[in-house]
Amino acid sequence: MEQPVRYGKRDLPCESVTTLTPAPPRTTARSAAVGSAIGTTIEWYDFYLYATATALVFKPLFFPTISPTAGTLATFATYAAGFGARPVGAVIAGHLGDRVGRKTMLVGALLLMGLATTAIGALPTFAQVGVLAPTLLVVLRVLQGLAVGAEWGGAALLSVEHAPAGRRGLFGSFTQVGSPAGMLLATGIYAGVRAFAGDDVFVSWAWRLPFLLSFVLVAIGLVVRLRLEDAPEFRELKQRDDLARLPVLEVLRTQPKNVLLTTGLRLSQIALYVLLTTYSLTYLQGTFGKHNQVGLVAVMVASALGLISTPLWAHLSDRYGRRPFYLFGAAAGVLALALFFLAAHSGSELLVVLAIVFGVNVVHDAMYGPQAAWFGELFSTRVRYSGASLGYQVGAVLSGGFAPLIAAALLVSGGTWLIVVYFGVLAVLTFASAFYAEETAK
Repeated sequence: MEQPVRYGKRDLPCESVTTLTPAPPRTTARSAAVGSAIGTTIEWYDFYLYATATALVFKPLFFPTISPTAGTLATFATYAAGFGARPVGAVIAGHLGDRVGRKTMLVGALLLMGLATTAIGALPTFAQVGVLAPTLLVVLRVLQGLAVGAEWGGAALLSVEHAPAGRRGLFGSFTQVGSPAGMLLATGIYAGVRAFAGDDVFVSWAWRLPFLLSFVLVAIGLVVRLRLEDAPEFRELKQRDDLARLPVLEVLRTQPKNVLLTTGLRLSQIALYVLLTTYSLTYLQGTFGKHNQVGLVAVMVASALGLISTPLWAHLSDRYGRRPFYLFGAAAGVLALALFFLAAHSGSELLVVLAIVFGVNVVHDAMYGPQAAWFGELFSTRVRYSGASLGYQVGAVLSGGFAPLIAAALLVSGGTWLIVVYFGVLAVLTFASAFYAEETAK
């Protein structure tokens, strides 16, 4: 039997780990990566669509009776609720993914996300049913959080575990590409429907159309994902009956350091992204006007470029290591955020677009591109889904989920410099985590 490549004390997959249970011919490294990318794109489309609507629509529709500042805080609180559910989804999916299989959890996560998002498009507003409207909105957002908490770990591992040795960064980045692709799809459809319908019609009912479209996209994603199979190394583990009985508890007992480090690696990465792609939309309305589209345009440009920059950084990490690029991204994040606020106050739409592109595609993607491979490589096969998912999702809720809410509160308290200081603390923690995490690329 062919032996797995070893990195330190952990076993990592080769393209062909074993001859006992060969993968079906239809599930190659390429088809696994493409399948992960398509499904993750749809998942992130749903999740980011809510984020875009949070910044631009939900306040007058679901929180019309409170002050503008309180309304902003309330809408971002519902946004944070989705992040709060993600660790729960990670624990559930981690257990089942390490026990039953990666593919099964991916199909379930995609179905749950699609149903929740479609239901948001059919929700009554506050004017129709009163306080029940924001209550239902929060419930559906929590279901979205559970789904995306289950999604990333399985999609990343499906790509990484099928990847050829020495190219796990590149193949893992197909999962990461789902984020900018989903954001591009969400903001593009959102902006297109808004421009076609006009502001009044859009706020009245047309905002629902992008959410209802999710039903069609999920059907496409399910067709793709049902054709995939788990990687040979996991199927061999299952055939030997060598699966972890309680994988979440096992990873916390045997590899707690890597759970903490992967959590730290997420802090400034996800915070920078949501500040530049979600909070920025609300902030720019205050500086450029309510109907100005510069924020959406900037996010769409950065998302389109992310389809190239994300795999590029991942490919470079296969050659030069995961750590150097992560250290760069963590250190440069504070500069990127400060440049965004300077651009926003300059009055120049071009500078705003350039600042967001620099922050997302140069700084953020240097961390995000190699992330799937690095997180997967830090954990052994028995507990890989649980370990990678826990670090990824706990880090997301600690920073990304609350970043827009904290930023909105800090802006009221003292201005943008407080937001930059807050982010600087997250950047220091991420830099330290990258410094102490094991280099696995070689």
